Amino acid sequence: MKQTLFDAVGGLPTLQRVHKRFYDKVYSHPWLGKFFKGHSQEAIEQRQTAFMGEKMHGNVTYMGKDLKTAHETMYITPEIVELRHALLDEALHECGIPDELRNRWLRIDSAVGQSVIKHDRAAFLASRWPYKKHIIIPDPRKTPSAEEKARQQEEIPG
Repeated sequence: MKQTLFDAVGGLPTLQRVHKRFYDKVYSHPWLGKFFKGHSQEAIEQRQTAFMGEKMHGNVTYMGKDLKTAHETMYITPEIVELRHALLDEALHECGIPDELRNRWLRIDSAVGQSVIKHDRAAFLASRWPYKKHIIIPDPRKTPSAEEKARQQEEIPG
């Protein structure tokens, strides 16, 4: 029987170590960290570990929300997904994951990331959910125009 990616990378301890390092980067990032404000890093790490463990065919069960539901209120652009992907690649490299295994892990992550991207801001803003608000976090590295600042004030939940 072919070895699973889960077993090849070292199982649960490796996923936990990688996700700890990865979320340290995410939570400290000036843009991505804002998406996680008010959420326990440890809880996010545990959910991500279970999610990826299941995707890697490990003996792990993910009990969290499906991805679409978990991310439906967040305006996630291709740029955000690329940035997240780059931080994961750094964490995998820093944790000593061999290139072949790192590339397999990143392919799974890339497929997952594509499923949560919002390509149309207007369509996203037209979406409505009971008791939920749209979450749009502008990139702090960019200076918005006066018009964009006014629009952002209207969109960002208080």
